[in-house]
Amino acid sequence: MSPPLRKLVLTTHVTSSVGWLGAVVVFLALALIGLTAQDARTVRAAYLVMEPAAWFTLVPLSVASLLTGIVQSLGSVWGLFRHYWVVFKLLINLGAIVVLLMYTQTLGYLARVAAEPTSSGDALRSPSVVLHTVLALLLLLAATVLAVYKPRGRTRYGRAERPG
Repeated sequence: MSPPLRKLVLTTHVTSSVGWLGAVVVFLALALIGLTAQDARTVRAAYLVMEPAAWFTLVPLSVASLLTGIVQSLGSVWGLFRHYWVVFKLLINLGAIVVLLMYTQTLGYLARVAAEPTSSGDALRSPSVVLHTVLALLLLLAATVLAVYKPRGRTRYGRAERPG
């Protein structure tokens, strides 16, 4: 990959990853509002916003982060399977996306409950959304730490590979 293209892919990867992290922080704020607000309309509103926010922000940013990360690793000296930190970032990203896609079903259910005019909001006061969001935030922070510190350690494939 040429240096300008590599920088473009890296910029896109960092932007989508930071965007994903920021979106998760906002999602955590919504989850906390949904859990702690006293007004039932506020609780319902928070849950009504969460489902489209997941589909239109979290899912696209997570997929963009995954795809640009793969392209970046394949076009750089780090490689996709040469270093443990890259493999761990890949696994974190894949795992987070799978859980996110599965959890969107729960968010859809919660949004349907919130859309019912007779809903008191009490049925929505579950710490599940906060818990999932905090775990997602911790995973993304771990991936960020791996990307910044790049701990040593080559995989078996990376050790066996000869310098070109």
